[in-house]
Amino acid sequence: MSSDPANAPGPVVRPYAMTGGRTRSRYELAIEALVVTTSLGEERAIQLALEQQTIAAMCRQVRSIAEIAAGLRVPLGVARVLVGDMADEGYVRVHQQPDRDEAPDLALLERVLSGLRKL
Repeated sequence: MSSDPANAPGPVVRPYAMTGGRTRSRYELAIEALVVTTSLGEERAIQLALEQQTIAAMCRQVRSIAEIAAGLRVPLGVARVLVGDMADEGYVRVHQQPDRDEAPDLALLERVLSGLRKL
């Protein structure tokens, strides 16, 4: 059996079934937005849906929306909806640039790119 992540099976459930068919989050989450699990998310992780449990575990260390989508092997829209729902419940905290019209922080983009390369 191959341990190559590219050959790993994808999600068993269709991605948009995870979000109840929703394709947009209540929040405008940039792909470089950083997500971290809160103490409430840690405490209640076992009660969450499987995808949310995975996000909570991944985000014990700060992760970008792009890294979360790649780790779950789902489209960015699905990751945004799942993270947005978790943020509403207080399970994760999202950090992003307040003004999306400004150029993104180069150091932040380099950290995101580095994280994606590690996947």
